[in-house]
Amino acid sequence: MENKSKPENNHPFQLLQTRLSKLIAETPSGERLPAEPELARMLRVSRATLREGMRTFEGQGLIRRRQGVGTFVVPQARIIETGLEVLESIERLANRIGLKVTMGALQIKKVIAGVEESEKLQVEEGTGLVEVARVIYADGRPVAYLTDLLPPNILTETELELGFNGSVLDLLIKRGNIGLAKSFTDIQAVAASPEIAKKLEIQRGDVLLLFVARLYSDQGGIVDFSHSYFLPGYFRFHVVRSVGDAKFAS
Repeated sequence: MENKSKPENNHPFQLLQTRLSKLIAETPSGERLPAEPELARMLRVSRATLREGMRTFEGQGLIRRRQGVGTFVVPQARIIETGLEVLESIERLANRIGLKVTMGALQIKKVIAGVEESEKLQVEEGTGLVEVARVIYADGRPVAYLTDLLPPNILTETELELGFNGSVLDLLIKRGNIGLAKSFTDIQAVAASPEIAKKLEIQRGDVLLLFVARLYSDQGGIVDFSHSYFLPGYFRFHVVRSVGDAKFAS
C-alpha cells in the first residue's frame, strides 16, 4: 500500500521548525513568545529540543533570547553584506547601508607575551602587549564581539580610550603612520562560550562565525592579531573566485 503520510511527519525536527516559524511570523515584533516550558508543551517537544530549534531563528536574527527574561520577536534585521576580497571594518560596511552601529564597553589591558602570543605576533616572550576587547551593537542589539592583540608601539592606551569607534583597522588607517599591506584570515563556525554568549546576549553553544586574522604591515611585520565573533543572522560574507583550468583525463 502506498504511504500517503506527509513528508514532514517523518521529520519531527523539521516539523518543529515549521511550527516555530509560523508562530514567530504570527507574533508582532517586540512581543514575547510563551515561556520555554509552555512553548515546549504547545509544540510537544522537550525543552532541550526546543532550544536547539530556536537557535536557528536566533541566528537568523528573527528572535532574541534574554537569559531570565524571555524570548522576543524582533524586526527583520538589516544584514551587513560584503565580499572578503577587501578588508573593511564593520563601521564602514554598516555606514554603506545606512545602519548605525555603536561600541559597547571597551576593555583595554596590558598582557605579557607567553609562548602562544610570541608565536602569533612574532615577538619575543615577555614582550608587553595591548589587548582590546569590545562588543559592537547594531539597531540596539549586540551583533559582534571583537578582540585585538597589538604589539608594542602600535597604538597607545590613550589613543584607544579617546575617540576610538571600535575599529582598530580604521584607527590605524586614520593615523597613517604604518603602511598596511594584507590580512590573512581563518574562518570557522564555533559554539559560543559562556563568556561570549553573555556578552552577545545569546545562549551558550549558539553558533557564531569566527574570523581569526593577522594584519601585516608593508614591512612584513604583524601589527594586529584579532578574533571577531559574528552573529550569522546579521552578516553575510561572500567570495568572488575565478575558475581555474580543469584538466580531465581522457
